[in-house]
Amino acid sequence: MSTEGGTRAIIAALLANLGIAVTKFIAYLISGSTSMLAESVHSLADSGNQVLLIIGGRRSTRAATPEHPFGFGRERYVSAFLVSIILFSVGGVFSIYEGVHKIEHPEPIEVPWLPIAVLLISIGLESFSLRTALRESAEQRRGISILQFVRRAKAPELPVVVLEDIAALLGLTLALVGVSAAVLTGNGVWDGVGTIGIGLLLVAVAVLLGIETQSLLVGEGASPADTEAIRAAATAGADVQRIIHMKTLYLGPEELLVAMKVAVTPTQSAAAVAAAINALEARVRAAVPAARVMYIEPDIDDPTRPAG
Repeated sequence: MSTEGGTRAIIAALLANLGIAVTKFIAYLISGSTSMLAESVHSLADSGNQVLLIIGGRRSTRAATPEHPFGFGRERYVSAFLVSIILFSVGGVFSIYEGVHKIEHPEPIEVPWLPIAVLLISIGLESFSLRTALRESAEQRRGISILQFVRRAKAPELPVVVLEDIAALLGLTLALVGVSAAVLTGNGVWDGVGTIGIGLLLVAVAVLLGIETQSLLVGEGASPADTEAIRAAATAGADVQRIIHMKTLYLGPEELLVAMKVAVTPTQSAAAVAAAINALEARVRAAVPAARVMYIEPDIDDPTRPAG
């Protein structure tokens, strides 16, 4: 993912959510619809999430220090994990609480046209935000579903924004159904049902996002395709007989650590071995540009030793 493309999607989502949050809250104050309150909190939480993603992106670019010799690339994963927590607690749990309260104490919706009009406008704005995120991620999503994109992407910003925008559109649809049913039947319980639906949706999205970002925080290796490309590039030279064992780890969304022990020709001189290692590193970086940090240990091949 280009950082610039991700930032554009985040800023578009932030501006849309801030405007929507204010509009929804005003509509809630006038109409008394808890679906509008839940949606305003949802949009406010999303706005905070986008700010976190921007901060995480900025902090991740700091230079490495003796205490953090591999840099701060994982700051972006920390921000994405915090987003999942905020989405769960502020958005999901609050919405469920408000929905239950509304069902227990139903009230008619005043000025019914206002929340419906606000929801329709919000759907248009959120659609624009989602369109921007999908356009920015189109190259990475080529040939895979959105769910696969969320699960495979190493850069968290675009998957988070895509998930949030999809959840926002589904939440607005639930709110519109709940408010419309409450207006048509004169029963405020339906407004509460819609609010609970929004809360459950946000909890589900937060859990999915939390699971994926937790995996990145713990540490993920290269994808099977990249692993195979690294192996093929490493052994493409005649001076490298085989890979004895290899480990990979993402230090950040665009920085992959590769450590391997390789078998070299026993008759090579130290200078020849150094040249072979340098050539190996160049081949691997050409095949997988994210492999920026590499540690290669040469060894003499032992046929009885299994490859790892």
